[in-house]
Amino acid sequence: MASTIQVDTIKDIGGNTIISSNGKGTFTSNLPASAPNVSTATGTLPIANGGTGSATFAAAGLANTPNFRATLSSSTSALSASTWTKISPNTEAYDSNSAYTGGTFTVPSSEGGLYFIYGTAYFSAAAVNKPTLSFYINGSRVFTRSPFDENIDVSGYQEVTISATLNLSATNTVELYAFTSVSGVAIYGDSTLRNNPASFGAFKLIGA
Repeated sequence: MASTIQVDTIKDIGGNTIISSNGKGTFTSNLPASAPNVSTATGTLPIANGGTGSATFAAAGLANTPNFRATLSSSTSALSASTWTKISPNTEAYDSNSAYTGGTFTVPSSEGGLYFIYGTAYFSAAAVNKPTLSFYINGSRVFTRSPFDENIDVSGYQEVTISATLNLSATNTVELYAFTSVSGVAIYGDSTLRNNPASFGAFKLIGA
């Protein structure tokens, strides 16, 4: 059975008010400026109550930014055999810091930290051998992923997904590359394969 606790003031063991409420959804914080993990020591934070208020994760410093995600608008030209080729998804779904351009994500100033990075590609052809994706950091390959089954599936394509959590510094660049050991293979774009285009994205992990 659910229970409800109703209070208008929260105090510490010394009797000092930490948070108070006006009973209408507005809270006032009295935490000192030196309190850990508090960016704003005083003021009010409107809380959604009955459909009103403006509190957001971003305002509380809990947004996974910087972040971006982009998809490939059209299929690539045939990849060269046994050559790593940059894949540049060019249709942005979002890009919080305008840090993604031309297939390259650049970590913004003062935004170093742990990032979750992910990508997907659909390799064409009737016999794909060793379809592989990799992340390049500052122009060097650092993480590679191949499917467990190298045979083409019954739909006539091979899907490869890749993801990693990487520690990045400001100005580091991140790119998505593809590889096959045979020629004549392309990466599907948005107008092919039931609108399942290649994609590339990343976001910074909160508190990491």
